[in-house]
Amino acid sequence: MTFKPQYRITDRIAKNLAEIERVRGFLEGARLREEWLEEMQGRAAVIESHYSTHIEGTELTLEQAEKILAGEKVAGVREKDETEVKNYREALAFVAQYLGREDPITEELIKEIHRILVKDVRGGEYSPGKYRKIQNYIINSATGEIVYTPPAAVFVPDMMEELLEWINRQRDISPILLAGIAQFQFVHIHPFLDGNGRTARLLSTLILYKTGYDFKRLFTLSEYYDRDRPAYYRAIQSVRDSSMDMTGWLEYFTEGLKTQLVEVQEKGEHAIRRDMVREKIRALGLKKRQEAAVEYVLRKGKITNKEYQQLCKVSQATAKRDLQEMVDKNVLEQVGRKGRGIYYVLKK
Repeated sequence: MTFKPQYRITDRIAKNLAEIERVRGFLEGARLREEWLEEMQGRAAVIESHYSTHIEGTELTLEQAEKILAGEKVAGVREKDETEVKNYREALAFVAQYLGREDPITEELIKEIHRILVKDVRGGEYSPGKYRKIQNYIINSATGEIVYTPPAAVFVPDMMEELLEWINRQRDISPILLAGIAQFQFVHIHPFLDGNGRTARLLSTLILYKTGYDFKRLFTLSEYYDRDRPAYYRAIQSVRDSSMDMTGWLEYFTEGLKTQLVEVQEKGEHAIRRDMVREKIRALGLKKRQEAAVEYVLRKGKITNKEYQQLCKVSQATAKRDLQEMVDKNVLEQVGRKGRGIYYVLKK
C-alpha cells in the first residue's frame, strides 16, 4: 500500500503554523551579529544533543553534557552516556551539511545517520545502519509492559521506501507538517532495533533544514519533548488510538516547534537590544573597564561594587567612583541605599 497520511488542519494547527511563519520572518529579517549567531547555534546543538539522548535514557545533566561537548572530562558519568551525547552532536552536524540542498532524502542517508548515532553505544551491537530482521517491541521501562508492537520486520523495507517516496514528492504541503508526519511515521515503522527515536527526530530536523525552515539552526525541539515526556508519548500514541489519524500528533508537534521558536525570538530581540545599548554606550566615551562592567550587567542583570572590583581588578574606591560616573551618565542606576544592599542595573 502507498503511504498516505490522514490528518486535518485544525484551528490550533493553523494558528501554530502562522506563528511559526511569523518567527521565521523575524529571524530572516533581524540584524543579528554573526558572533551571537555562532554562539547560540553552538548552544542549541548542545541542548538538542542533551535532551534527545536524555529522552532515550542517558543520565547526564545539561551541565555535564555541556562540559563533555566542550572537551572536558567529567567524573562519575557512564561512558556510554558520554559517547551517546557526542554521537548525537556529530549526527546533528552531519545533517546540517544538507542545509538548503534539494537532492532527495535516501534510505542510505537515513542509515548513515543511524550509524553515527549508535556507534560504540547502546544499539551499536544491533547492525548499525541496517534494518531489523526480527520483531522488536516498545516496553514501558517502569512496568515492563509492552506498549507498542511495530510492524513485522518483513514489512520494514517496503514501508521505508514508501515513506521516503512520499517525503520526496511533496510540493504543496507545509514543510512543518512534512517534518512532523515523517517523524511520527518513522517511529511507527521502527526500522532499526534501537536508536529509532533519535533517528526520527533527526529526520524531521533534516527535512526542516533542506526546505529552508532551518530557523538559523537555533531551535531545540527535543527540549520541549523532554519537559513533559508523558505528553510526548501520549501524542504519539494518540495516532494509533485514532485509527492512524495524525491530527492530534501534528497539533502537538506544531505547538512544540512554535513554543521553541517564540523563545528563540525573545532571545534574538534581547540580543538586538543589547547591541543597541552597546552602540549608545560606546558614544559616551566610557573607560574599557566600564564597558566590561556594562557587558557584565547585560549578561547578569546587575552588578555590585564588589563584583566590579573583582571583574575590573580595581580598589573599592575606584569601583565606587566608576559606578557613580556611569550613574551620572545615565548608563546605570543605583538600587538600594546602604552597604551590601546596593547594586546597579541598566538605566531604563
